[in-house]
Amino acid sequence: LGFVHLFLLGFVMMIIFGAMAQLVPVILEVGHFGVELFYAIWPLLAIGALLMAFGFSYPMLLPFGGVVVLIAMMIFVMEIFLTIKKVKKLNLVMGSMLIANIFLFFGVIFGLFMALGYAGMVSVDIDTLLRAHVFLVIMGYVMLTIMGLSVVLLPMFGLSHGFSMKPLERAITLVCLAVLSVVFSSLFESTLLEYFGYLLAAVGLFIYFYFIKTVYETRARKEIDIYAKSLIFSYFSLLASLVLGLTYLLVNYEPLLLTSAWMLFFGFFSFVITGHIYKIIPFLVWFERFSPLVGKQKVPMLADMVPIKSSSAQFYFSAVGVVVIAA
Repeated sequence: LGFVHLFLLGFVMMIIFGAMAQLVPVILEVGHFGVELFYAIWPLLAIGALLMAFGFSYPMLLPFGGVVVLIAMMIFVMEIFLTIKKVKKLNLVMGSMLIANIFLFFGVIFGLFMALGYAGMVSVDIDTLLRAHVFLVIMGYVMLTIMGLSVVLLPMFGLSHGFSMKPLERAITLVCLAVLSVVFSSLFESTLLEYFGYLLAAVGLFIYFYFIKTVYETRARKEIDIYAKSLIFSYFSLLASLVLGLTYLLVNYEPLLLTSAWMLFFGFFSFVITGHIYKIIPFLVWFERFSPLVGKQKVPMLADMVPIKSSSAQFYFSAVGVVVIAA
């Protein structure tokens, strides 16, 4: 549990928050309400993630880590809400961001109560709250954020045109309903709502996979670079995770659930993130370092900013590692 929280808070959430600092003005077409707040969010989130990682071995640290993470998340959610408030008309991407941040707010609240219960400070049924916490944060925030941003980033980097947005709209709607269903199943201890939520989530993600397939097929840029390789591996990992998760629900064999989670976290989340890092970081470095020199001296092309050999080695070693551990 400590490792999972360190991975999700210290890697996944930290990178998502950093990406939001850069992408929100582009997506919403308005400036941040207070971009300076991100300088407070990152150290708070780092401290909170470390306290929570150690807190599962030393339970008294958990509430402190939970409170620090809560403060960081609340600052982030508040900043995003106030930025979205400046938008005159919401579209699909903006709406998904708004809903995702609402889910994040409640997911962190559930997590704090669980941390207090784990430390023995309050009496709560941790197992009952666990499903709600996991679904609110993983499906409700991380997955919805990826789904919303993918319709902006994937067509931009792949030069895709002419695809329908309807599958993504249906997928986001189903995932939102799935999160609500699982949360209510935790609160009211309803097995029917729980499995209905799982089914909705699976159908929604299968539709999302189909949407990604259509975006890929309509791309003008046919080159299979490190970005494309990472995303291909990530989305097939998502598909594998879905199949394994559904199989677990049918046969109730716990290793299938663990493998499904492994493929989701380290096959899908990790490769989606690292793939986009290979696109975004070179651009930011090039823009900061070389764009002022354009027309004055010879500057490298954007494609030259990615080290081909080391990035390929990272991809193949990571991909083989994910598959070997899953097997």
